[in-house]
Amino acid sequence: MQKIAVVGTGYVGLVTGTCLSDFGLETICVDIDETKIKRLKEGHIPIYEPGLEEMVTRNIQYRRLEFTTDIQSAVEQAEVIFIAVGTPAREDGSADLKYVLTVAEQIARSMNGYKVIVNKSTVPVGTGQKVKEVVQQVLDETGKSFEFDVVSNPEFLREGNALHDFTHPDKVVVGTESQRAKDIMKQVYRVLYLNETPFIFTNIETAEMIKYANNAFLAVKISFINEIANLCEKVGANVQQLAQAIGKDGRIGSKFLHAGPGYGGSCFPKDTLALAHIGQAYDSPMRLVETTIEVNERQKLNMVEKIETAYEGGLAGRKLAILGLTFKPKTDDMRDAPSLTIIRELEKRGVSFRVYDPAGMEEGRWRLEGVRGIEFCTDEYSAMEGCDGVVIVTEWHQFRNLDLKRVQELLVSPNFFDLRNIYDKAEMANQGFAYYGVGV
Repeated sequence: MQKIAVVGTGYVGLVTGTCLSDFGLETICVDIDETKIKRLKEGHIPIYEPGLEEMVTRNIQYRRLEFTTDIQSAVEQAEVIFIAVGTPAREDGSADLKYVLTVAEQIARSMNGYKVIVNKSTVPVGTGQKVKEVVQQVLDETGKSFEFDVVSNPEFLREGNALHDFTHPDKVVVGTESQRAKDIMKQVYRVLYLNETPFIFTNIETAEMIKYANNAFLAVKISFINEIANLCEKVGANVQQLAQAIGKDGRIGSKFLHAGPGYGGSCFPKDTLALAHIGQAYDSPMRLVETTIEVNERQKLNMVEKIETAYEGGLAGRKLAILGLTFKPKTDDMRDAPSLTIIRELEKRGVSFRVYDPAGMEEGRWRLEGVRGIEFCTDEYSAMEGCDGVVIVTEWHQFRNLDLKRVQELLVSPNFFDLRNIYDKAEMANQGFAYYGVGV
């Protein structure tokens, strides 16, 4: 088949373009950022994602993957064009579609034949029809009469595991009203189709809803177990054992039942807000989703209160070690990370910080700019030196097996706030720590 074009080299676009090239398809990734494109051509990627740099380099060498700022050339060469640009949340929680619709217009102006335009970005219901309208309007204005189809093909990538998720997905969702487009999408994903990956073919609106419903359900599970954890602390129950038990129920499942400081990242916060806004717009309120959002925000503050309660006389003048800034391990993404709220709220209470994250230091410096008394350290142990306690916010593997004797020697006070429950409460007490988990 003809080349594939992917417009947008952010997280989704870069992973999509790179993996498709690894499937043997000639792929052109497009972005307006000239500096980013120049660095990508040299094999340097702008995000932290295990294995991605090696895959980019390999496919550049095999001449299956190229990068450009010239969208017209890319569209002219490609039969299938993926739109993978940002859909940031507006102040009211709705998704901002300006980038998606701008790209749709650019594609229309560059068309030289039949094209399949694929929405890979997470977009609200009705976006596919809007893209159709924009493309047709431009074609009418320019006197062109090319045929085209619009497809919704949402992504389900977990940061830190994106390559595996793309190449070994639980499902591939394709929303289209055209048999021609359906057949072409089967060819795009031929490798997965031959491997008997479940394909769900539906209309555009259902595909758009699947993405939001998928993420909202997972967010509900996280907020549910966090509320249960808070109650467990008050009644003397153990949320880890509880989660293990209910996770054995096949109707529930064990995933996303880990109590902690709340969810963050580029998907769950934005997608739950967008789904709630869609419900309001169609007079069908998403009450459960709205409550999930409230519970998640409250959970971050619960962590601050947990830390504050541990210190008689308050937090003013205390210094805490923060281990982990990113919203999850194996990524440098700090969008809506619990660490941001926790650090800023602790700062209001007079706390200073020594922080360390294996991948999030660069982003952390600008996201936490202006926070008083914050020092960025070279490793987890230097972060703990002279502190009144340590707070594990992100469960990076290297934080799971700390030298506890060394930790005690570095800390002024043996306060250990394990917001991810990666240590055993009884064992930590035996080691002489004042241990604080979540729901244990």
